[in-house]
Amino acid sequence: MNAVTLSGRELAADIRTGAAARAAELAAAGRPPRLAAVTATDDEASAWYVRSLGSSAAKAGIGYDVYDLGPAATAEDIEATLARLSGDPAVHGIIVQSPLPGGMRLAGLAAAIDPAKDVDGTNPVSLGRLMTGLPAFAPATAAAVISLLDRYRIAIEGRRAVVVGRSAVVGKPVAHLLLDRDATVSICHSRTRDLAAVTAQADILVAAAGHARLIGTGHVARGATVIDVGTNATSDGGMVGDVDPEVAEIAGALSPVPGGVGPVTTALLLRQVTEAAAGAA
Repeated sequence: MNAVTLSGRELAADIRTGAAARAAELAAAGRPPRLAAVTATDDEASAWYVRSLGSSAAKAGIGYDVYDLGPAATAEDIEATLARLSGDPAVHGIIVQSPLPGGMRLAGLAAAIDPAKDVDGTNPVSLGRLMTGLPAFAPATAAAVISLLDRYRIAIEGRRAVVVGRSAVVGKPVAHLLLDRDATVSICHSRTRDLAAVTAQADILVAAAGHARLIGTGHVARGATVIDVGTNATSDGGMVGDVDPEVAEIAGALSPVPGGVGPVTTALLLRQVTEAAAGAA
């Protein structure tokens, strides 16, 4: 059995096309959408993503500014920048790029982002609103998982879903989004006993632990849908997911890394910037 490949490239292209059209409408109305990325690291993988996002934003007609505060930045430096950008009417979306300087937590810093501009859903207020069914931007990666399932018409309602990973930016919000679509959801983590016994019960398995090839064939039920959110750098400069490629022999459908969730995440982030701009006074 060879799993169906859940590529995100075509879906991402469709989302970007829609975002570009909306950005053009907003620009014509005198409100060109603009995204600000705040970074405080010298991590090369992070720098690559920031550049890549800028390229995608430019193609969609979305303004993009990077505020590189450097790895020596303090929490106060970052919070002050976020507060200033939140008060700038020309800025419609704000993200904080990780990793952050040692000891800093994203949730604490992201509290300085105006929820109306929190296009990656990292402010605790945004997450709280999402969990209670109030309007809020969902973390783009979590939303990308649901969009990918919908694209391939994979039923969620009534299915048993297992999420491996409990981060506030992927694991917890994607579990909620699945629950909101009437799946029965379990969350696993580093202290889950007999991980394979839990994951092998899943109709839909989302791997978001940040651990290269953690999920093997013994973790997956035959015919299950597996969404790999992992992006783990290799020594040769490549990238592998949280799921071993051999899972394709067991699963019914599997998203690739790269080319699965990643491009959809970026496209959704840009769409949410246009939504934020459209909603701005």
